[in-house]
Amino acid sequence: MLVIRNIGQLLVVPPGPIGGRFMRTVSTIESAAILIDGERIAWFGPESDLKAPQDCESLDAAGGCVLPGLIDCHTHAVFAGTREKEFVQRLAGKTYLDIAHAGGGIRVTVEAVRKANREELVELALPRLRRMLLNGVTTIEIKSGYGLTVEDEIKILEVIRELKALQPIELVPTYLAAHTVPREFAGRPDEYLDVVLDNRVLGWIRDDGLAEFCDVFCEKTAFGIMQAYRVMEAGKKFGLRPKIHADQLTQMEASVLAARVGAISAGHLEKIDAAGIAAMRDAGCIAVLLPGCAFFLGTEQAPARTILDANLPVALATDFNPGSSMVESLPLVLSIACTQMRLSPTEAVVAATANAAAAVERHRRVGGIAVGMQADLVILGVPTHERWLYEPGRNCVRTVLKRGKTVVGSA
Repeated sequence: MLVIRNIGQLLVVPPGPIGGRFMRTVSTIESAAILIDGERIAWFGPESDLKAPQDCESLDAAGGCVLPGLIDCHTHAVFAGTREKEFVQRLAGKTYLDIAHAGGGIRVTVEAVRKANREELVELALPRLRRMLLNGVTTIEIKSGYGLTVEDEIKILEVIRELKALQPIELVPTYLAAHTVPREFAGRPDEYLDVVLDNRVLGWIRDDGLAEFCDVFCEKTAFGIMQAYRVMEAGKKFGLRPKIHADQLTQMEASVLAARVGAISAGHLEKIDAAGIAAMRDAGCIAVLLPGCAFFLGTEQAPARTILDANLPVALATDFNPGSSMVESLPLVLSIACTQMRLSPTEAVVAATANAAAAVERHRRVGGIAVGMQADLVILGVPTHERWLYEPGRNCVRTVLKRGKTVVGSA
C-alpha cells in the first residue's frame, strides 16, 4: 500500500458528470492524506484520522495540493508537419476560413501525415505526450482525421495503439475520417463518406479495437447536418459512440443534432444557441469547450457561463492540433478558461477531471477522488488549486501518479 501524507489541500472532486451549477461546489480537505491499495484509492481524509499499515510506503506531498489526474478529452495529438506560415497569415488579417479556401489549413497537415510512416508519427508524438504528462495529464483522447484515406486513417489509429504501450498516459482513440473532404473528393463529400464509412472499414476498426468513438466536423467547410448525422449513425452500428465538432464557426444546429443522435459529447460550441444548450442538457451530452482554440485563433470564446448556468456539464480540453490550437498545456487552457470565460478555478478543474472523464466514458473509474476510484493523481508544488491557475505558464506539477504508480517525480 501507499500513503500520500502532508497534503496541503485535497480537492475532493466527485465522480462525474457534474452539472454546471454544481461544478464550483466541490469540497476540500486541509492537512489531508490518501491511502492507495494497488491501483485504487482505499481511503482519504484528514491526516489526523489516518490509520495506515506500518509497512506502508509513504509519499510526502510537502504541503502541496492534490487533485485527480487531468483528462484531455479532445486532442489531435498525432500529426506531422507544422503550419507556422498560417499563424503569420492570421496575424496579418487572414481568417481561418480564408486560409482554408485558399488551399491551406488542414490539407497541409494531411499531406504531411500521408508522407509520414508509422515510426515517424510515433517518434513525433512521444515527446508531446511526455510534455503533457509533465503537466499532470493522465488520460488523453486522440482523434484521427489527418489521413483522409482509409489506409492513412487506419495508420493513425494504429499509431495511437502503439503509443499506448510506450508511455503511461491512458489513450482513448477516436475515428475522425470525417474531418474534412480531401482534395481528391473535392465537391463530392458523400462519395468520400461512402469510402470511409464502408461496412468493411468500420468492421475492421471495431474488430481490431482501433477506436472507441466516431467523430465528425460539422461545418460549412466540412460536412453538413445530414452528412454529420450519417457519420454518427454509421459509427453507432459498429459500436463507436458518436462525438461531433459542433457550432464552432457557424450556427448549423449541430449541437441539437448531437443531442438527437445520443452523442456522448459535442466539442467547440463557440456559436451554440439556447436551443442547442437545452437539447444537450436534456440528452446528457457533455459540452467540451476548447478555450485554447479561440485563444490561438483570436476569436470569440464559447458562452461558458451561459452553458454552466443552464446546468449542462462542461468539460475543458486543449484541442491540441497544428492548425487552430498548437497548445499542449491543459493547465494553461484552464487558466485561459478562468480569465476569458470567467470560470472559477474549481469549475475549471472539475471540467478537466470529472466531466472530461464523462466525455470519454471513463467517469466510473477516473476523474474523481472517491474510494474505489483509480489512483490517477497530481501533486502540485503549490498549496491550492487556485494558486496553480493563478500562475499560467509555470508548471506547478511536482508528482503524477497513474494507477497508483509514480510516473512523474520520485516516490
